[in-house]
Amino acid sequence: MEKETNQKVLIISSKSTGARIGLVAAVIITLLFGWFSVRWQFGFMLSDLTSPSEPNAKNIAELAINLSPRDPLANWLLASANKNDFTDQSIESSVSGFEKVVKLAPHNFSWWVELGRAYEQSNQPEKAEKAFLRAVELAPNYTYPHWQIGNFYLRQGNDVKAFSELQKAAENNAVYREQVFSIAWDFYEQDTNKLEELAGNTPEVRAGLARFYVVKERPAESLKMWNTLTAEEKKSNAAVAKLIAQWLYEKRHFRQAIDFVRDLGIEPKAQAETVQNGSFEDPIGERDYVYYDWQVGKIQKIDVKLDPSQKQEGNRSLRVSFNTFSGGVFYNLHQIVTVEPGSKYVLSFWLKTDELKSGGMPTLEIVYSITNKIIASSESFPTGTNNWQQIKVEFTAPEDAEAIALRTSRAYCGEACPIVGTFWYDDFRLEKLK
Repeated sequence: MEKETNQKVLIISSKSTGARIGLVAAVIITLLFGWFSVRWQFGFMLSDLTSPSEPNAKNIAELAINLSPRDPLANWLLASANKNDFTDQSIESSVSGFEKVVKLAPHNFSWWVELGRAYEQSNQPEKAEKAFLRAVELAPNYTYPHWQIGNFYLRQGNDVKAFSELQKAAENNAVYREQVFSIAWDFYEQDTNKLEELAGNTPEVRAGLARFYVVKERPAESLKMWNTLTAEEKKSNAAVAKLIAQWLYEKRHFRQAIDFVRDLGIEPKAQAETVQNGSFEDPIGERDYVYYDWQVGKIQKIDVKLDPSQKQEGNRSLRVSFNTFSGGVFYNLHQIVTVEPGSKYVLSFWLKTDELKSGGMPTLEIVYSITNKIIASSESFPTGTNNWQQIKVEFTAPEDAEAIALRTSRAYCGEACPIVGTFWYDDFRLEKLK
């Protein structure tokens, strides 16, 4: 037998006067809610897509406020547009507008910054300070409010409070850090002690200051600041150090750059006043960018290789072979060596040749690294086959030289002057003379 289920259905009769009124009220409320929602969204969209600098910004802002009068963004747009007019009336309207904005959004620190700037523009510094301080209170860990109130204090002539706030901006943000350093550098007339006093003491700030000194062409101060970091702090700021090293090297501050190159592990054995890898025990030509080790240029018909079968000392030497190379000049093997300006040195190295023949024989030149001027050079390498012999070259570093360059060249004998045979280098040493 089929089981019957009795269901009760509640039916609202539209014939009831009360029901009709309820339905109409519900529809009206829904329509009103939708209308106001659409108005607010449209007003917000107008404000969000309009820049205060646009010519019709004020008209758009007024329309946006009519659509959504309690939207802080719409009121901000009108206040900002008024501020850009720079008339007494517009500045006063701007202040009133920003006051309304912070009432509508009292916990937004950026609106308080805008109000502070408006007060300052209207010559109300006390109110401006309170607005900026409120922004800092709302966002104490954000860089922007500290940056704004710091600049406000600086414009008011209160450098103590200014740099106290700017220091906080420098600690938290690398972009603002450079600007804070620049402001202090100019304000204190390049006083490094004052700059370092206010910069702060975090590793990131000190590394940033080392980089700043390099940009200002103060390599000694840069190196001094860098060396205040521990080994672990240097490692954490390796990216900064690489920028410093490359900048110093390219600007030819070779004596400072060598410390960064060594500390970074790029060339960990690099030492001042020393020919690097002078006995060719370490590989050469394997890195894309070389600072102080041997640099080998690739030239057709010249072969440069390490040779374990021939050596004056250690385990190998460097072999340079010519296969009827006919170029008038070549500088395919060279190295930068740091020196003390004006000091006297003797460079020594060992040389061996095998059937080396040409009208323009190879020679080892010592060159001023900045002007490319030859300071001294060895005698032309001996022709034919010769066993190991030591060659010495005395020279005086120029008074303004931080480094010299060692390079292998040849005596000029015309554009079609072939050279054949082989020579070997070993055991380069640089000694300062007393």
